[in-house]
Amino acid sequence: MTDAHPLMLFNSLTRKLEPFEPVHPGEARVYSCGPTVYNYPHIGNMRAYVFADVLGRTLRFKGYRLTHVINITDVGHLTDDADAGEDKMEKMAAEKAQSIWDIAEHYKQAYWADVKALNIRQPAQWTVATDYVPQMIEFAKGIADRHCYELPSGLYFDVSTVADYGRLARSTTDADDRDGANELGGRIEQVEGKRHAADFAIWRRTPAGETRQMEWDSPWGRGAVLGFPFDIHTGGIDHREIHHPNEIAQNQAHCCTNGLDVPANSGARLWMHNNFLVERSGKMSKSSGEFLRLQLLIDRGYHPLAYRLMCLQAHYRSELEFSWEGLGAALTRLKRLVMAVAALRAQAEPAAEAGPRFADHLARFDAAMSDDLNTPVALTVLEEAAALKKVDPGAKLAAIAAMDAVLGLDLLALDRADLRLRPKAATITEAEIEAALAERKEARAARDFARSDALRDELAARGVEAMDGDPLGWEWKLG
Repeated sequence: MTDAHPLMLFNSLTRKLEPFEPVHPGEARVYSCGPTVYNYPHIGNMRAYVFADVLGRTLRFKGYRLTHVINITDVGHLTDDADAGEDKMEKMAAEKAQSIWDIAEHYKQAYWADVKALNIRQPAQWTVATDYVPQMIEFAKGIADRHCYELPSGLYFDVSTVADYGRLARSTTDADDRDGANELGGRIEQVEGKRHAADFAIWRRTPAGETRQMEWDSPWGRGAVLGFPFDIHTGGIDHREIHHPNEIAQNQAHCCTNGLDVPANSGARLWMHNNFLVERSGKMSKSSGEFLRLQLLIDRGYHPLAYRLMCLQAHYRSELEFSWEGLGAALTRLKRLVMAVAALRAQAEPAAEAGPRFADHLARFDAAMSDDLNTPVALTVLEEAAALKKVDPGAKLAAIAAMDAVLGLDLLALDRADLRLRPKAATITEAEIEAALAERKEARAARDFARSDALRDELAARGVEAMDGDPLGWEWKLG
C-alpha cells in the first residue's frame, strides 16, 4: 500500500493527533491490555479488542510489519484499577468451588472464542501472566530501592519518585491529596501508611489467615517481547485514569527515564484508548450476574459480525450506545454488503488488482483510515464501491477485499445463510419454516389469501416473521 496519506493517530498522552513514526523503521510494535480471565467478557470489553484489531489491520494496510502483543491476566487481580476490593480470580473460584487454574482456563477459552467470532486476527503473541512470574519478581526487585516502600499489606510504589505522574489521565489530584479522587470521580484505596493517596501496590502480601494466589495487574511480558520504548499501547478509556498512569510510572522507574514531555519515556510513543459502549438498562456490569456478552447476542439470532459492524459505525474515541434496534440495523447493513459481494462472487474471482476504476475509492478509504481510524467514513466508501455499476466484477471484488482486510467483516467468506442465526429459544426448525413459506407462496399464487394468512399467523405464533416485500429478499426472520 502506498503511503499517500500519512497515518495520523490520537495520542492520549499529549491529547492531540500525531503522525505515526515507528521506533524501528518499517515496523510497528503494539501492546494491548487483555482481559483478566475471571468471568466472561461483556460486549463493552470486546469493543476494545475490535478497536485494537482495526488498528493492527490498518498498520499492515499501511505497509508496516506488525508485532502485536495482547496479555492475558490469569492470576489475582483486584476488583478495580484503584488498587481496592476483592481479588476477582479468588472470588470467582470460591463461588464456583473450582481451582483458580480451572477458572482461568475456562474464561480464557471463552475470551478466545469471542475473539474468533468477531474475526479479530490473532496477534503475533499472547502473553499470559503466569508465564512471567520470575520477570515480575525481578522487576519489583529492580525498582524497589529507588521507588518503593513496604507496608504490612505489600510493596507500594511512591508516585512522587517519577516525573509527571498522572499526566495521561490529566489528573487534578496532587500526589499528597489524601482524599484521592481523580477527575472522573474515581476513588483510590485508602491504606494506612501510604505516603500519597495515589501510591499503588506492585506486590500484595497474603493477609494473615488467608490462602490465596498472588496479585499482579500486568504481565510485563511486553518489555521482553517488544522492548522499550515500543510504538503503541492500547486499552479502554477506563484504563486511562489509574491503571495506565501506574504502568507509565513503573516504566519510568524501570528505564530510569525522565518526564513525559518526551512521550517515549512513558514506555510507548503513543497511548490510544477507545471510548465506552453505553447500555442504558445497566446490563453492562458483570456485578449484576446477568450481563451482555457476545453469546447472548448470538442466542438471540444476531451474527457476531453485526456487532463488529456496529462498533465500526462509530469512531473508536466516541461513545457508542448499544440497543437491540441498533444491532438489528447493523445486521441489515451487513446483509446488504454480504448479498452484494455474494452476487459478485457468483460472477468472478477477485482480480489481482482493483485497477484504475477503483483508485479513487481506495484513496478515499486510505484517507479515512489514516485520519485516526475513521471507520464510519471508511464503511461508506466500501459501500459506494460495492454499489458501483457497470464495472468488472473481479476488479470490484479486489477493491472490496482490500478494504475488508482492514475492516475485518469477512465479506468474501460469508453468505446469507451464515447470517440467519436461529435464536436459542426457537423450537421451529429451518426446514419447517422453509416448507411453510413454500406452501404460503403457492397459496398466494392461487389467490388463497385465507390460507396464506393462516400460515403467516401459524409462523408468527412460533416466533417467525414472514417478511413480505423484504427488499433484501430475506423472506423470514426469527423473533
